[in-house]
Amino acid sequence: MAAPDDAHMREILTKAHRIAIVGLSDKPERDSHEVARYLQSQGYWVIPVNPTVAEVLGEKSYSSLTAIPVDIHLDIVDIFRKSEDVPPIVEEAVARKTPTIWMQSGIEHHEAAAKARTTGATVYENLCIMAQHRRLRIPAKGRGR
Repeated sequence: MAAPDDAHMREILTKAHRIAIVGLSDKPERDSHEVARYLQSQGYWVIPVNPTVAEVLGEKSYSSLTAIPVDIHLDIVDIFRKSEDVPPIVEEAVARKTPTIWMQSGIEHHEAAAKARTTGATVYENLCIMAQHRRLRIPAKGRGR
């Protein structure tokens, strides 16, 4: 993967409002929970995707991306799952026409990423969205959906 383009990443993170986090844990000690809590504190609507929990951080959890109502447009799908679990998640994100797919630190699937890019999606692999948000000093947005 080529180095991320900071200007494009800044634009994505500035314009985004709704982030579905696949693999979001309800356990506060987990990285996914910390990242989601941070993103909420920055004004994003975090939509949990985890079939084993009903709610995370005050938000209803969905069993999959396809279970999220179609009238909820997703700006970013952030993946906290093992690399081998990525392809069907990316397929669901592409089917929903999600413009940005983000694989957290340690998560990569070049084949799935390449397929998503052919549909016009921006894909980041092996990169923490929270760390990039902080590094780029994206201003917090007003809370909303």
